[in-house]
Amino acid sequence: MSLRNKVIFITGASRGIGKAIALRAARDGAKVAVAAKTAEPNPKLPGTIYKAAEEIHAAGGEALPIQCDIRNEEQIQSAIQKTVEKWGGIDILVNNASAISLTNTDMTDSKKFDLMNQINVRGTWLVTKTALPHLKKSGNARVLNLSPPLFMSPKWFANNTAYTMAKYGMSMVALGAAQEFKKYKIGVNTLWPKTVVNTAALLAIGLSGEDKVKGMRKPEIMAEAAYAILCQDATYTGNFCIDEDVMLSQGYTEEDLSQKFACVAGTPSSRLMPDLFVEKNYKFTTPPKKVLSLHAKL
Repeated sequence: MSLRNKVIFITGASRGIGKAIALRAARDGAKVAVAAKTAEPNPKLPGTIYKAAEEIHAAGGEALPIQCDIRNEEQIQSAIQKTVEKWGGIDILVNNASAISLTNTDMTDSKKFDLMNQINVRGTWLVTKTALPHLKKSGNARVLNLSPPLFMSPKWFANNTAYTMAKYGMSMVALGAAQEFKKYKIGVNTLWPKTVVNTAALLAIGLSGEDKVKGMRKPEIMAEAAYAILCQDATYTGNFCIDEDVMLSQGYTEEDLSQKFACVAGTPSSRLMPDLFVEKNYKFTTPPKKVLSLHAKL
């Protein structure tokens, strides 16, 4: 499959993993709605919806920049409507927007708790609900949430209960929707990185600096894994996917991953920082079918 002419609505696509997914889709000629809050340049967080749109056009796609805070239901409704008015519908939804605070209970104030749950859980659910009438009309739609596998292990809650609740909430939205939306031919899956990915959001929580970046991968590995998932048909649904495993299922080798996606080329996965929420030896339920063009296009 190709994403050519597919209408893709991506939340939080002005930077980081969301933008990387948008640019990968643009290489196929996709039509991407860039729904994010940042319209004016921020010295602390690079990227705006307009800059992302320019890059999408340059990559070969079409773009619609839309300022949207997914905590606001009216803004979500307006963003979805603008997308449908421009391109006639929505084929793919990527719920990428998220808030993070890796703090214990003592250090997590109510504002941080509310922010994470309003964006990660409520926002993801509300965007999905609002897009649903249009996804139904696609006939072979997909939803992808950038959230982790569900492991009810105390170790994933102990140090950052509020954040874990919020990210798991995104995955619960996907779990329920995968079953509920089967009758509409809508495939719903999640994607999560096996190792830490270098994004601007990490600056806000102190995971920055040259030494730390050496242990990370580039956002492009998530973009390529997302591409492989989004190129499946709607029968591929209900899977909690891990980026590295998706890439290996597509024919990549460990050497390919270290050379193409490590921030320091050649760094093996064993020397990278493992991300949260990934249990050792975890394998997602059903590997995606191989996207034959994937390897050739890198």
